[in-house]
Amino acid sequence: MKNHKYQSVIFDLGAVLVDWNPRYLYSKIFATPEETDHFLENICTSDWNEMQDEGRSLQDGTELLVSQHPAFEAQIRAFYGRWKEMLGGDIPGTVEILKELKESGQFKLYALTNWSSETFPIAIIEYPWLQWFDGIVVSGKEKMRKPQDAFYQLLVDRHAIDKSQAIFIDDNLRNVKAAEAFGIETIHFTSPEKLREALTSRGILSGAALQQQ
Repeated sequence: MKNHKYQSVIFDLGAVLVDWNPRYLYSKIFATPEETDHFLENICTSDWNEMQDEGRSLQDGTELLVSQHPAFEAQIRAFYGRWKEMLGGDIPGTVEILKELKESGQFKLYALTNWSSETFPIAIIEYPWLQWFDGIVVSGKEKMRKPQDAFYQLLVDRHAIDKSQAIFIDDNLRNVKAAEAFGIETIHFTSPEKLREALTSRGILSGAALQQQ
């Protein structure tokens, strides 16, 4: 029978569909993994990067860090100056799942991503499959981000999503728990294989949604 429980599948992008990792860049800049780890854990931190994801300009974020850590000016400026080198390509197994969902015609597909509005246009060019989504909500453009309730609310309001008939996929457990608290069923992404298993068990993949087409 056709799957009536789910109407919308919502994807995170980074580390789910897009292989983005600052270490791809900084392994070229620093001599050892320890130096790279120290830099990313203490200077260009994930918390700092998320402020750009929330709408702070790349220039403002960069100049702030340069003023705080002048000895690392060149390495700090590389973060966005060489940002494209952090892209490792797409994650094929998940992109294949996205393709299957798109081709089934049974689900609306959305992306909810913490991403700077200044770097997201690069992703649009690099990953043609982003055109498969029925809607993409980018934190940097909206000046809010996961795990803020308002960001999930914006997604469901803008696209008239029924929370009770939606499922959200994210690799960040913090964002998964926030979505659950907001009232959306979730899958904590750890690998394409595990995601396929989780979607199959819900009747979203493996033909269950296609039997009455």
